[in-house]
Amino acid sequence: MKHLLFFILFFTAVTVSAQTEFSTKYKSIPAPKFSSKPKKIPAKDVKDPQADNLDMPAIKTPNVFDNTSITPKSKFQIGEEKSKFTMSTETDFANPGDRYVAKMEKDLNKALKAEGLKEGRGPLMKKNISLGDFKTKSDYFIVKLRDFGVVDGDLVAIYSNDKIISTQILLDGNFKQIKVNLVSGFNKLDFVALNLGDLGGNTAEIQVYDAQGNLIASDYWYDLAAGFKASIVATKE
Repeated sequence: MKHLLFFILFFTAVTVSAQTEFSTKYKSIPAPKFSSKPKKIPAKDVKDPQADNLDMPAIKTPNVFDNTSITPKSKFQIGEEKSKFTMSTETDFANPGDRYVAKMEKDLNKALKAEGLKEGRGPLMKKNISLGDFKTKSDYFIVKLRDFGVVDGDLVAIYSNDKIISTQILLDGNFKQIKVNLVSGFNKLDFVALNLGDLGGNTAEIQVYDAQGNLIASDYWYDLAAGFKASIVATKE
């Protein structure tokens, strides 16, 4: 009986001790408290744009280009003369390369004149010139003449042994031919410049053929002054 009572008391003591130790180590975490009512977000104030226009005057941004007190207007606008202190009429639209065009044209004209391809009011040849001496058995010559440079109204007269063959031939771009009879022995053909062309001195190209069509002479004169002549001497055998 004593043993049974001791066992009951011992079991009870162990149970109480275990419960006490467990209760001291375990602590329950309380559940968070949430409000059942949602939080209210305050509404934004909406401004009436018309009310703002009534309360605040409109602001106009100043244009500094129209205000001459801020940015004075330039007198040199596009298309106008750059400066009143120059004789140049160059504008802002001018090509910078134009200043070289005049020199290039001058050099080109000089080269063309030197090759006899263009005439100009350069130095005139004020002397008689010889186009050669020839021997032939032909009874006549066929003389062909044309303007050697630009057609500008050059006039030529032809003489044979100081006798007039043609009083006036107007030279153009195509050859004009004249038949000149030869005498036995000495024959001198003179081609006299009657005038100056509109663009320069008297300029001509000449070709001479014998009766068989053989080319005897081919030459030219350039910027010959009026009154002077080019001559061919032919000896008929």
